[in-house]
Amino acid sequence: MRKYLLVILLLSQAILSSAQNNLSTNNKKMKDNTSTLRLIYPQWQGGVVTQLLPELPSDDASRGYYLGAQLLNFLAPDNNQKTAEVPVSLDINDRATENGINSYNAILKQSKDALDILNENKPERIVVLGGDCAVSVVPFTYLAAKYTDNVAIVWIDAHPDINLPYDGYEGYHAMALTACLGLGDKDIINMLPAKVDASKSLLVGIREWDKGMQERQKELGIKGLSSEEVAKNSSAILEWLKNTGAKKVLIHFDLDVLDPNDLIAAVGVVPNGMKIDEVVRIVNDISAEYDVVGLTIAEHMPRVAIKIKNMLNNLPLLKD
Repeated sequence: MRKYLLVILLLSQAILSSAQNNLSTNNKKMKDNTSTLRLIYPQWQGGVVTQLLPELPSDDASRGYYLGAQLLNFLAPDNNQKTAEVPVSLDINDRATENGINSYNAILKQSKDALDILNENKPERIVVLGGDCAVSVVPFTYLAAKYTDNVAIVWIDAHPDINLPYDGYEGYHAMALTACLGLGDKDIINMLPAKVDASKSLLVGIREWDKGMQERQKELGIKGLSSEEVAKNSSAILEWLKNTGAKKVLIHFDLDVLDPNDLIAAVGVVPNGMKIDEVVRIVNDISAEYDVVGLTIAEHMPRVAIKIKNMLNNLPLLKD
């Protein structure tokens, strides 16, 4: 009988201990979720991409990133994160080029609106669902200001995004990383909360450069790792992070880094890209060793969804 009572007592203690641990874990998760902001940032004006999407009507191609961001949010797990959305104009005619940047006024206004949202919510971590690549600029520089001199950027992309105004291409999405480094249009740069040193920025998976960008990468001192160098493991990335001394990491994931044979989810379809499993492994390996405080998923161009939308718009009982 005494043995029986002892077993009951031990089981009760084990159950209570397990319940307390689960409660602690759940509370921690809730705390983490409440300190993380999911920022839906459907900016499309940073891309000048209609010539790359001849199968779509030009207006739909231009604004495709807007729908792409909304679909990412729909598909992403529902985990009680606080959510905010940057208001983005859909005016197709507001695309004037100023200071070497297409749709300059819209981009400047949306950048200010995004910063206002972050300053109001004061998140510790930010998940950005975009939107063109420039949706990383405001959140990453906000976090760089919050965690002064303690952040590094891992930029996973088929393109380096280190253009500057007047380089020739006017799409701001190609200037996203340089803006994070404090380089570019003075009004945009002066608005940003901070900048990240180029030595703490890593390019991963780059396989297409605009003219002169390889030389600029060397001039800026930005290290790069090819998709082949990270295909089997993440050790080169983790070693680079260790050498930066940073404890917090900002990860930018442009869907065009993926090999088109694996998934076509962005505008770019340059062959010999990374596999989905490779990118997921890299992000999780970084997260296991470092505090990932910023994560952007960018450049979702939902070609099929746009075609279905247009089809539905031409069916009786559905169209206006």
